[in-house]
Amino acid sequence: MESRVEDIQRILAKQHVNGGEFWATPEGIIEKGSPYSTLECGIMLHELQYNPQSKEVKGIVDLIFKNMKDDGRFKVFKSGAIYPCHTANAVKTLCYLGYSEDKRLEKTYSHLLATQHTDGGWRCNSCKFGKGPETAFSNPGPTLTVLDVFRFTPYANKEENLDKAVEFLLRHWETRTPLGPCHYGIGKLFMKIEYPMFRYNIFYYVYVLSFYDKAKKDPRFRESFEVLRGKAIENEIKVENPNKKLESYNMCRKMRISELATKRYIEILKNIDAL
Repeated sequence: MESRVEDIQRILAKQHVNGGEFWATPEGIIEKGSPYSTLECGIMLHELQYNPQSKEVKGIVDLIFKNMKDDGRFKVFKSGAIYPCHTANAVKTLCYLGYSEDKRLEKTYSHLLATQHTDGGWRCNSCKFGKGPETAFSNPGPTLTVLDVFRFTPYANKEENLDKAVEFLLRHWETRTPLGPCHYGIGKLFMKIEYPMFRYNIFYYVYVLSFYDKAKKDPRFRESFEVLRGKAIENEIKVENPNKKLESYNMCRKMRISELATKRYIEILKNIDAL
């Protein structure tokens, strides 16, 4: 408990690091300054079981909703296009903080389902690395985040389009090649356990897919789970690749057992009846 309090205090001390309130910029931008952005700090405070009724959590929620557009998308940067990953990251934080059933998010869910790419994932129309053949595909990372969002909703295991997204990610496990305009691949870095669950990696991949029936009965998912299980130490999880700015935090100290990451791993075991 003391270790959690210490981590919470360190995060709260960074509240004005980006110049505004609640880890935002003065203009209210909510995804700047990783890992001390409004969105990521909301996730971390949730993981640390910080009071959801606190002024900080309520401030985060209010800021995120202020960045919501009429069509359900979320603007997370001051300028530029709004990409699927922006909306997915914003609504993910809201879902983690207990707002998945907020009526305002119905249009976000509808927007996400309506903008799904033909291959089953979600694709940002921005090719930062040039336009090779891989850029015709969706981005696996944002697709995983969208599935993380929908696991909080009644759409999970009922909406056929989400099964298509699961299949897209299971195919990526097979090919492992860089996909999408942002070149998400499955290599050595992907196989390192990261926590908190911000980025596309083996831990986040198995965790999210463990909520989907289509994945749980698929041998490709079982293979990915066995890779993760092979890293567990008596059902405890060691964080291999935390964000460099967080690697001294108790919740994700580098190459140490994490109580909170282990809690998520136990959730996976329960989801797939592996306990």
